[in-house]
Amino acid sequence: MGFDSRSKSQKVTLATDPAAARAAAIALLARRDYASGELRLRLRRKGFGAEIVESTIAELAEERALDDARYAANYVSYAAARGHGPLRIAAELKALELPGDLIEAALAGGPDWRVLAATVRNRKFSPEPPADWPEKARQARFLQYRGFSSDHIRLALGADFDLD
Repeated sequence: MGFDSRSKSQKVTLATDPAAARAAAIALLARRDYASGELRLRLRRKGFGAEIVESTIAELAEERALDDARYAANYVSYAAARGHGPLRIAAELKALELPGDLIEAALAGGPDWRVLAATVRNRKFSPEPPADWPEKARQARFLQYRGFSSDHIRLALGADFDLD
């Protein structure tokens, strides 16, 4: 909890001042890109009214200073470079209140997830396939935690073992 030295009248003025809301949004966007839902939450936490926040976000979206599709594509690129899979990335983008169609489009424009899963596995373990079932299960859990689907994991781990 921080100490807020603004008086009550200053807070009321701030909540209804569109220029102050725009300035705050631009200041936030100058540091990094935001999804509209994330920016909406930050502006509301700063004390701006709901109507002012919505109009500010609409203006910024119209000016293309705020673009959810661009944010999703950049986020997919960033997270994939860190070795995260499509399931984890989709969950993180959904938590940022992005629409499902934008998430799907951004993931479709991402890397080849099968190749990325194999690369992540090779970087963490080794290029050789796992020697036994416990090691295969351990590597599969690692890839699952990273957000890869069972198909990606199966392809990254190589051929199935003989049951004999």
